[in-house]
Amino acid sequence: MKNLLRPALSLFIVLSVLTGLLYPLAVTGVGSWLFPRQAAGSLVFRDATAVGSTLIGQNFADAGHFWGRLSATAPQPNNGLASGGSNLGPENPALVDTVKSRIDALRQADPDNRLPIPVDLVTASASGLDPDISPAAAHYQAARIARSRGLALERVQVLVDEHTSGRQWGVLGEPRVNVLELNLALDSLR
Repeated sequence: MKNLLRPALSLFIVLSVLTGLLYPLAVTGVGSWLFPRQAAGSLVFRDATAVGSTLIGQNFADAGHFWGRLSATAPQPNNGLASGGSNLGPENPALVDTVKSRIDALRQADPDNRLPIPVDLVTASASGLDPDISPAAAHYQAARIARSRGLALERVQVLVDEHTSGRQWGVLGEPRVNVLELNLALDSLR
């Protein structure tokens, strides 16, 4: 029995140190060296104070800011500890009610806007934390923002275009606009 127990215990200790300590330290070190911003959480700073992350959406609700996607997290919106979708199907009454209430809020905030509402403004992402919206969703809100802030509509649209990121490596994903970065740029216009 001793002949079997000693090698098994030795192997367990060696593999625990290797896979539980050395490997995570090496991966973290290499990641921090190659991608320091991402490894630190992709934080966004204003006046040396962290105001958010480019990876997690924030809840903007006033008329003078761009609104992001709905958040499906609880107990508060964009809760990084509760990432996950709502798991509501397209015919679920709760989803239909949520979409209708968001459409009503968008129409109430900008009653003259008769453009079709982009789907990403009325639905949550799979994680419930999406920090980005489509360029169409940002342009949809541009008139409300311009009117609310007393800016020229063209200036707001140019700002949206300046903050639109293309597909990753030219082929992956869709063009997108980070709502936090766009709102911070909008705030700096004052």
